[in-house]
Amino acid sequence: MSWLDDVDDDEPDYEADVRVRPNPKANRPRTKRRPAHNDAEIARVLGVDRGRYTVLVGEDTPAERQVLATRARELRKQPIVTGDRARVVGDTSGDDGSLARIVGIEERTSLLRRSADDTDQVERVVVANADQMLVVVAAADPEPRPRLVDRYLIAALDAGIHPMLVVTKTDVADPTPFLTHFEGVDDLEVFTSGRDAMPVEEIGARLVGHSTVFVGHSGVGKSTLVNALVPGAGRATGHVNEVTGRGRHTSSSTVSLRYAGDAGKGWVIDTPGVRSFGLGHVDPANILKAFTDLAAVAEECPRGCTHLPDAPDCAIVEAVDAGRLGERGAARLDSLQRLLATFG
Repeated sequence: MSWLDDVDDDEPDYEADVRVRPNPKANRPRTKRRPAHNDAEIARVLGVDRGRYTVLVGEDTPAERQVLATRARELRKQPIVTGDRARVVGDTSGDDGSLARIVGIEERTSLLRRSADDTDQVERVVVANADQMLVVVAAADPEPRPRLVDRYLIAALDAGIHPMLVVTKTDVADPTPFLTHFEGVDDLEVFTSGRDAMPVEEIGARLVGHSTVFVGHSGVGKSTLVNALVPGAGRATGHVNEVTGRGRHTSSSTVSLRYAGDAGKGWVIDTPGVRSFGLGHVDPANILKAFTDLAAVAEECPRGCTHLPDAPDCAIVEAVDAGRLGERGAARLDSLQRLLATFG
């Protein structure tokens, strides 16, 4: 007989009285699975302000309304920018005091980015889902910067966005010398604007059915143009410092504004004025594409040609030296070579 058999069945079961401390954070184990949010509504992000997002729910329906939203915790590392198509849940009534939640971002059709400088690989997302860019530059006050416009064009083409150009303050100076720099750029539609001749109808016709991002140097009249196209937009306008020749930043955030004209509707995306536009995120192969006149000549270059001043048998250099690219050919080549040298 074993001593194990000598058990008193009447003894109490002390293990049954043991109290197990519950999980202090939750009674059920945590899971990485997230709700599907099948009831989420699709909304357009109109603007971002200190962690709060103004979104448009029910766009172009009788139930269209603006809603204030925050982002879900799982999206804390994903940038959400103006122009995004967001999946929104929660209180989407738009009533005062209501707050919805963004739980996802729809696939983007385009993404306009810039960096602090050409060596900075950290990209700053400017806007999502734009299909057009309107570059705004002044004929004078401040002086136009063709190399900055070149950078805008490169960023647009890299993002798959169609560029356009408007020159303001043509009543102050003749824009012809500046515009000759871009004579060889294919499909670049150019508008001119003066104090008494602002091309509101012409530009408005190009906005219908599109999302157009407006970019430009501070003080070039971009906000003035936006206010003329979208009455009631209320974008702040400023002036140019007479000493430095620089414009004062008046728009501090990127916002989407609805354009409504006789021919239809579109979206104007106004961005803050910038004095530099880094291309650290851009594929260097796309730089030449922005210089369409030079790119056509480059087809005759040897394989692997860098197009820099010391490149042997470069067809572009030879064409400029022979005068076949006109008076502005040398300036165009200089702009291209400066950019290529930076990335090289």
